[in-house]
Amino acid sequence: MPVRSSLLTRKRMRFPVTRRTLILGTAGHIDHGKTTLLRALTGIDTDRLPEEKRRGITIDIGFANLELGPWQLGIVDVPGHERFIKNMLAGAVGIDIALLVVAADDSVMPQTREHLAILQLLDIQHGVIVITKCDRVEATWLDLVEEELRRLTLGTFLERSPIVRTAVPSEGPAQGVEALRAAIQSVCQQVVGTPETSVFRMPVDRAFSVPGMGTVVTGTVWSGQLNVRDEVEWLPSRQRLVARGLQTHGRDTQTIARGQRAAINLTGVHPNEIARGHEMARPGYLTPAKLLTVELQVLGDSPRAIKHRSRQRMHLGTQELIVTVALLQQQAIEPGQSGLAQLHCAEPAIAIAGQPFVVRAESPLVTIGGGRILQPRAERITRRQLTQVERLKALQSTDEAVRAAAAIYFYQIKPWTTLDLCRDANLEADRAQSVVEQLTRSGEVVDVVLKPSRKARIHRAVLSELEQRVLKLVEQLHAQFPLLTTIPRDRVVARYGTSLDAAMIDSLIERLIGRGELRGDQQAVALADFAPRPSPVQQRLRDEVLASFLKAGLEPLTLAELSRSTASKPDDVRDILDLCAAQGELVQLNDVLYLHHEVEVALRLRLKQALHDSAGLSVSQIRDLLETSRKFAVPICEYLDRIGLTRRVGDLRVLR
Repeated sequence: MPVRSSLLTRKRMRFPVTRRTLILGTAGHIDHGKTTLLRALTGIDTDRLPEEKRRGITIDIGFANLELGPWQLGIVDVPGHERFIKNMLAGAVGIDIALLVVAADDSVMPQTREHLAILQLLDIQHGVIVITKCDRVEATWLDLVEEELRRLTLGTFLERSPIVRTAVPSEGPAQGVEALRAAIQSVCQQVVGTPETSVFRMPVDRAFSVPGMGTVVTGTVWSGQLNVRDEVEWLPSRQRLVARGLQTHGRDTQTIARGQRAAINLTGVHPNEIARGHEMARPGYLTPAKLLTVELQVLGDSPRAIKHRSRQRMHLGTQELIVTVALLQQQAIEPGQSGLAQLHCAEPAIAIAGQPFVVRAESPLVTIGGGRILQPRAERITRRQLTQVERLKALQSTDEAVRAAAAIYFYQIKPWTTLDLCRDANLEADRAQSVVEQLTRSGEVVDVVLKPSRKARIHRAVLSELEQRVLKLVEQLHAQFPLLTTIPRDRVVARYGTSLDAAMIDSLIERLIGRGELRGDQQAVALADFAPRPSPVQQRLRDEVLASFLKAGLEPLTLAELSRSTASKPDDVRDILDLCAAQGELVQLNDVLYLHHEVEVALRLRLKQALHDSAGLSVSQIRDLLETSRKFAVPICEYLDRIGLTRRVGDLRVLR
C-alpha cells in the first residue's frame, strides 16, 4: 500500500528552477535490469566492484552521468536485493527523478513495492516508470503489467508518470531507449528545486584515496554550493577541512552546486577516518545530536505498529542509526497513522528540519515507515508538557515565519544565529534575516537589552514565561518575608538559580517595573500592590516599638534595649524596625539608631529655625539645643548632613 502524506506533513518548498543539473536514481527489484538499462542509456557500467561483476548483481550504489539537451544528469544506480536495502537508501536520498524499473517477465515484486514506499517516504516528487525485458513477453502481457503498475502507483508521485517499454537484448539493438530519453527530458522540465542561496551540504557515500591527491569523498550535493579552497566542516567530528579540489561528472571544476554528483579532494584527513553517513557542510550549519523530534508515519501495509519505547533502524541521509522511539501522543502508531515522537539515537545524527527519513524494523529487516525531522537537535519533551507538544506542530507549517517563530521559541534563552534558523526552520540563507526582522516587527520576537552592547532575541511567549517566573519568585519571597516592603534584588537573583544570569533577571525586572507590575529601584523590588501583612503578635510588637520610640524622643533605645523591654527576640525586633522604617514610621539615623518620624520632623524644624538665626552651631551647641547627649547628637548631625539639611564648615553646622 503506498504511503500517503499525513495532514501534519509539511510539503517541500517550491521555487522556480534556476539550474540544469539534476540527480536521477533507479529503484526496483533485483535482476529487473536496472544496471543494463543504464548502460544502454549512458554507455557506462555502474557496477564497479569485482564482486558485482562476478555475481552479476548490484551490491553497492553505482554512478553514471547523462546529458539530455540542457540537462546534466547525475545518475545513481541502487541495488535491488532486499539484503542491500541500506545501500539503496544511501543512494536514493537526494535524487530529483526516480526511474522505477520493473521487468516485464516478473512484473511487480516485493522490492518493487518496498522501493516505491521508500521513494514516497523520501518525498521524491518526479519519476518515470520503465518496463524492461519487453522482448521476453507477449504484448497482451505487457498491457497487464502496465495495468498492475497503474494500480501500484495510484496515490503516489508516479500516478501520472509516463510508462516506457524497453528491451536491451544481449544481441541486437536496444528498444525504447530513445523514448526513455524523451520521457526523462520531459520530466526534467517539471522539476523545481531550491535556490542557489541555500547552505552547502553534501552527505558522503564514498571516501577513498587517489595517488598524488590524497583523500577524496563523493556524494550528492543536497544544497548550496562549494568553491575550491573553501572551508568545510566534517560531521560528526566537527573538524574543519579545506576543499583542495573539486570534480563533477569526472571533470575538474571550480564550483560544485546543488543537484550534482561531486567529488571533493580534502586536506588534513585520512580516508579511513571518513565513512558513509558522514557529511560535509558549511561550518556552523549542522549540529550532530542524539535526540531528534520528528513526525513519524507508519506505512499502511506495515506488518506492525511502532510502539512507545521500541527500538528501530533509522535511515537518515546516508546514515543508518539504531533509535529508541519515545511517542509523545499515544502508546503506538498503527499502520496508516502518524504521530509526534522523539528519537533517542545510539550515535549522533546529522539532519536539518524538514528532512525526510525512513524507518525499518530492527529484525526482521523490513521498511515500516518514516517521516520528517522537526527538531534536528532537541531537548527532551514529555507527554505531560502539552504546551510544548502543541508548539511542535508549528514546525510543520508551510509558512516560513511560523516555522522560524516556533524554532526560536524552542531556543528559549540560548543564543542563536540566522544560520541556526536555516537548519532548525529550513530557511534559505537569503531569507533568514528578513524573516527574523518580520518577526521582530510583529512583536513575535523581542530584543531584550542586557547590557549596552549586549542583547538577546527571545520569543515573546518565552519572555512572558520568564517574566511570570520573576513575579512568582517575588511573590514567594514576600510570603517568606511578610514584613519586608521590598525584596533585595540579589535575593531574587539567588532564588532564580543558575538558569538565568543576573543581567537577564535585571532586564526582566526593569520590564516589569516599566509596565507597573513591580515597583522598586536598583536595590530592591516588590509587587506593585504588595503591602506587609504582620500577624497579630507582630502587630502588637510593632505598636510597642513605635510607642517606645515616641516616648524616648531624641534618646532612642537600641536593638538590645528594645528586645529586653518587649521580651522579644532580636531578629523579630529587627524585622519590625525594618518594616516601620520602610513605611516611614521610623527614620533610620545609622545602622543601629532610629527616631520616631514625629520626633524627626520636630527635630528638623527646631534645628532649622536655630540655624537660620545664627552663623552656625557646633555639635555641643546642637546637643544643648536638643537636650540630648553627645552619644545621640553626633549621629543626628551626621544624619542631617546626609539628608542635605545642613553642611559642615569647620566645627560648625550651617544650613545647606
